[in-house]
Amino acid sequence: MRFTPHTEEDRREMLRQIGASSVDELFSDLPAAVRLDRPLNLPEGLPESEVARLLSTLAARDLDMGKYVSFLGGGAYDRYIPSVVGEMLRRSEFYTAYTPYQPEISQGTLQAIFEFQSLIAALTGLDIAQASLYDGATAVAEAAMLAWGQTGRERIVVARSVDPQYRAVLRTYAHGRGLEVVELPLRDGRAAAEDIAGAAEGAACVIVQHPNFFGLLEDVDSLVKATHDKGALYIAVADPISLAVMRPPGAYGADVAVGEAQGLGIAASFGGPYLGFMAARQAYLRRLPGRIVGETADKDGNRGYVLTFQTREQHIRREKATSNICTNQGLMALAATIHTTLLGPDGLRQAASLSIEGAHRLGDGIGRTQGVDLAFSGPYAFEVALRGKASVKDVQGAMLKAGMLGPLDLERFYPELPGHMLLSVTEKRTTEEIAKLLDVLQGVEA
Repeated sequence: MRFTPHTEEDRREMLRQIGASSVDELFSDLPAAVRLDRPLNLPEGLPESEVARLLSTLAARDLDMGKYVSFLGGGAYDRYIPSVVGEMLRRSEFYTAYTPYQPEISQGTLQAIFEFQSLIAALTGLDIAQASLYDGATAVAEAAMLAWGQTGRERIVVARSVDPQYRAVLRTYAHGRGLEVVELPLRDGRAAAEDIAGAAEGAACVIVQHPNFFGLLEDVDSLVKATHDKGALYIAVADPISLAVMRPPGAYGADVAVGEAQGLGIAASFGGPYLGFMAARQAYLRRLPGRIVGETADKDGNRGYVLTFQTREQHIRREKATSNICTNQGLMALAATIHTTLLGPDGLRQAASLSIEGAHRLGDGIGRTQGVDLAFSGPYAFEVALRGKASVKDVQGAMLKAGMLGPLDLERFYPELPGHMLLSVTEKRTTEEIAKLLDVLQGVEA
């Protein structure tokens, strides 16, 4: 909407009405040390036409995934989004709808959420799913808080192979509650059951990502057993696309499954808004954060939808609240629901299979490329971790000149991995693009 600033006369009248002599007086309770004693560092105002020209100039400096081939990954992926997803989302009844505070008159919204929950429960192989969370990072942290509330234990164990940004948000959540976070070390890029045996003593949960941040497949059976032997909950961090071809968390014994659903019909954008999901076994129903939509029938037998649970302070006694999460990513959950429904089981399997085949085409080619090697020896999917003689910056520059984006510098998150990098392959990457990337890697001088 357009912004029309208040006039000086407006300001004087508002101050007179509240009995203040100046705007500065409104901030008199703030200590002088934390007040800004200079004007904001902002440019002078411009006419609308000049603002539009300036913004167009700035936007032209961005490296658009529509113009560059993206091999970036690490949590945000360039996957194909059918055009109908955007067309449906832009319908006004979806695009402008807000959170259903009057659920009985929001049947369309509630049905969409219910279908999202059903899809997530089916993909994860678990009993129940909630209406969605802000993103994968908050989903991980909220799952840890669920385990803490369920067990009363104040130690959280997380594999170091879990997305570093997820671990950072987890530590922030835990710090505010006085909880201890213990990280399992990397063993050839993966977590090991023998490390859980010691770290999980007295722990509420163990959190493991599969495929992990490096694209490696974890030995989930041994990790789940070691976790349950210590009486802790096992929290699986999963990519929903991978669940089309891999065993779901419920099948290998996970108690809770969480993750980021950006790959389901949501553009990489500038890092959001994204979509977190959480599913769990029936025993943890009342500890799930946010809300859950249920299906029912009215007095005439017609199907209807209701907000079955809303476990936040605004709705129940504060001491019984499970979380400060108060709503869900309704529009993003709808995008994921439309996308998943359009693709269906066969389409999801095809997207996952093409991504895995492309990653292995890249990995196999690395074995024939001088100056760069696979960083780890375990099986992998979707992403390929490499180490090279040339600097990651040089590789990034060479790829950019060739019209490609990537790789992710792993040293940024793992100081012990200098010269290591991560490349991602989705169903959009062609055989020709992967061959071109291998040529670029071959040509980068150490």
